Amino acid sequence: AEPGRCAHFVRRKRRFCRMIPAPGRRFCGEHGHEEEQNDRKRIPCPLDPKHTVYEDQLQKHLKKCNSREKPKPVYFVQDINAGLRDAAEIPEKQVPLSSLSIEELDNLISKLKKASNGLELHLQEQILSHQALQEALNDPKNGESAFKHLKQQASILGNMEKLHLLGPGRCFVEFGAGRGKLSHWVDIALGNVENVQFLLVERATTRFKVDGKHKRRDSVFERLQVDIQHLCLNKVPVLEKKKLPVVGIGKHLCGAATDLALRCLVESYTICCDRDDEEPALKRSRAAETEEVAPHSSAGNESTTEDHKPIAGIVIALCCHHKCDWTHYVGREFFKSVGLGPVEFHYFQRMSSWATCGMRETTSKASTSEDSEDQTNDTEEHEQTLSRTESGSDTLQGILSVEERKEIGCLCKRLIDHGRVEYLQQQGYKAELQYYTDSAVSLENVLLTAVPSPSLIPEPMI
Repeated sequence: AEPGRCAHFVRRKRRFCRMIPAPGRRFCGEHGHEEEQNDRKRIPCPLDPKHTVYEDQLQKHLKKCNSREKPKPVYFVQDINAGLRDAAEIPEKQVPLSSLSIEELDNLISKLKKASNGLELHLQEQILSHQALQEALNDPKNGESAFKHLKQQASILGNMEKLHLLGPGRCFVEFGAGRGKLSHWVDIALGNVENVQFLLVERATTRFKVDGKHKRRDSVFERLQVDIQHLCLNKVPVLEKKKLPVVGIGKHLCGAATDLALRCLVESYTICCDRDDEEPALKRSRAAETEEVAPHSSAGNESTTEDHKPIAGIVIALCCHHKCDWTHYVGREFFKSVGLGPVEFHYFQRMSSWATCGMRETTSKASTSEDSEDQTNDTEEHEQTLSRTESGSDTLQGILSVEERKEIGCLCKRLIDHGRVEYLQQQGYKAELQYYTDSAVSLENVLLTAVPSPSLIPEPMI
């Protein structure tokens, strides 16, 4: 064993334990029983079997074990953003794509093309940049992977600036924040503006966070360790107190997380701000009613939600459509309007991974790189996983070419994204999709933006 380290040899890892024992002891607390001359027995902790505890101290340990269930924060509301689950709509058995016959696959593709007919499939390019990242972009110390992330972050900030979302008196909520790099650059871009709050939403504990780099007094960073599915923004103390307009942002927000974030912003926060005493299920039902009524509302109606629009804007880089879920998907009404349902959605979200099957070769090279700009938001890492599981099905080799699969995969992505756009439009937002970076930088290069629709703001009387 190394000097000052535990003398226990971990057979599974073929090395000595690296924990530091107490002064005068050879073993750490976990392996201290090896030098004690008594019959006390150590057993696996029932909360986490990765560590052990003396059997006679089990009850005392359970009260302070780090794996015990923590008290829920005030902003935790069970399934508030989950969507209305109808068990009858969910197919009991989902057949994999590889099990489909040629006729069934052709039928699915025909439905896809028919539903996509008339939709805007050729997105505009909005590849922008921002002065805040110019120094980092020109720094030769950044490797290729870091450079790709910086270009994406610069374009996201450029699009936010174009939408006039970078300003004082706002709360920026980063969903799937990871290390918090996107919020970090937004903070730098804002300069010395006053009254700015950042909320970084991430359900997992994250290492190497950049939160500590923010020294300005005018901007406050707070982490919310909670699943987006259970996040009630209007119960977050700072928003409850300051009532700041919210800007929702995200870089590569995987699959269903995007739908959960959208519902969190435009339903559980926007619609339910003044209904804190209602149950979550009732709130969601009221949100559905508002969605049906919104298109028929009068522009001059004083009861419209535009009188108080707490969401200033939404800017989310989309990712991993193969991880979408019909239960959480916000565009279900759109799918139903074009004759599609949960079964077709299941296949389309799996087929969407075909759009990124070309990443397989590049990821094998990228995986050897030592760059680690942002592993938690690493697109290449996501695409490497899906290329192995979805895009290379041998049963499709003789039916569809690589280019045909790629085209169909892109069509599936656009159809799913269009449902999100229609959902936001029905909620009173001007929503758009655009390419925010080059496909050579990332194959997941589509940005969803939304701001309150000016058409619903009452016009001044002449």
